[in-house]
Amino acid sequence: MTDADRMTEVKAEELQRAFSVFNQVSQELTQAYEALQGQVVRLTSELEVANGKLRRQYQEKEALSERLSLLLNALPAGVVAVDGAGVVTSTNPAAQEMLGRDPVGLEWRQVSKEVLRPSATPDEWCHGERRLSTAESPLDSSGGRIVLLHDITSAHAMKASLERSQRLAAMGEMAASLAHQLRTPLATALLYSSNLGTPDLADDARMRFADKATTQLKRLERLIQDVLLFARGESIGREVVSLDGLMLEASLAVEALMRRQGVEFIVEGAAPGLVVVGDHKALSGALINLLENALQACEQRSAAGIAPAVHLALTVSGGRAYIAVRDTGPGLAPEMVARIFEPFFTTRGQGTGLGLAIALGVARAHGGTIDVRSTPGEGAEFILELPAGTAPAANPASPPEY
Repeated sequence: MTDADRMTEVKAEELQRAFSVFNQVSQELTQAYEALQGQVVRLTSELEVANGKLRRQYQEKEALSERLSLLLNALPAGVVAVDGAGVVTSTNPAAQEMLGRDPVGLEWRQVSKEVLRPSATPDEWCHGERRLSTAESPLDSSGGRIVLLHDITSAHAMKASLERSQRLAAMGEMAASLAHQLRTPLATALLYSSNLGTPDLADDARMRFADKATTQLKRLERLIQDVLLFARGESIGREVVSLDGLMLEASLAVEALMRRQGVEFIVEGAAPGLVVVGDHKALSGALINLLENALQACEQRSAAGIAPAVHLALTVSGGRAYIAVRDTGPGLAPEMVARIFEPFFTTRGQGTGLGLAIALGVARAHGGTIDVRSTPGEGAEFILELPAGTAPAANPASPPEY
C-alpha cells in the first residue's frame, strides 16, 4: 500500500469519527430541545395558573375596594383622610355634609379653624347648631392620619335633658327636707321680727332681735340661691383661668377665717403658665366651698391632741390638674363617703346639703370630677380634678389641630 493510500484511509477514518461525533451531538441537541420544549410547556401551564390566581386576587381586591367604598359612603360618621403634609386627600359624604363643603386639597388645620368652634367640653366642637366630637388615627404607612367626625348633637341634648331630669327628681325626692329647712329659719325670723313691735322694748334688745332676724333671712336667701343653682345646673363659659391665680384667690378668701379659728393653713404646689378653660367664678366658688368644708370639719374634730390644719395642694400630671384639700377633722364613715355628694345630704345642722353637689356639678361641667378619700378619725381629703393646658392651647380662638 502506498503512502497516498494510507493517507486516504486515515482521512476516511477521521471523517468517519467526525460524522459519528456529529451524529452524537445532534442527537444530544435534539434531546435537549425536546426537554426544553417540555419545560416551556410546563412553565406556560404554571404561568397560566399564576395569572389566574392573580386575576382572582385582583377581582377580589376590586370587589373589597368597592364594598369598602360603599361602606365608607354609608357611614354616618365623617371620615377625613389627611396626608403627611396636613392636606386633605379624601372625605366621605358624611364629612362633607357635616363640614358644609368638600375640603379635598385644602389644609385640614385651616378648614377646622374656619368651621369648628371649641365647646365647653374637651374634644367636642360646635358647628352651627351641631355638636361634633373628633378622634384621630395615624396612618403609619404614609405618615398621614384619619380624622373621624361624630355628630353628637342628639346625644348631647339627651344628656342635658337627662341631667336636668335627675336634678328635678332629686329635688322632688327631697322636697320635704327642703320645706323643713325653709320653715325653721323662717319661723325664727318671724319670731324675732314680731318682738320688734313690742312698745316697751329696749333699744339694745330691738337691735339684737333685728340682727338675729336679718341673720335668719340671709340664711333663707342662701338656701334658696343654692337650690336655684342646683336646679339650673352649671353652664360654663370660655374664660382662661390661671391655676396659680385660682389657688391664690381661694387662699386669700379663707386665710383670714382660718387664722381667726386657729386652724393652720398650708398651701403647696404651683403650675406656672397652666390654665383651665371655663367659668372663673364657678371654679373659684367650688374650691372655696371645699376649703370652707375642711375648716368646718376641723372645728368639729374628735381626735384629741391633733392640731387643726387644712392643707391645699396643687399637682399636675398627664394634662390634668389635681387640687387637693385635706383636713385633720374627724373624717367620714364609709356610708357617709358614699352619700357625701347627694343633694340635701349634710352632716351639719345648719348646712343646706347642696354645696358639695354644686361643686361636683362645676367640676363635671369643666370635664373633671371630685374624688373623696377619708378614714374615720384621720381627716378627709377632697381632690378636685380638672383638665389643664397652656394658655395658647386653651385660647377659644384656637382650632383643633391634628
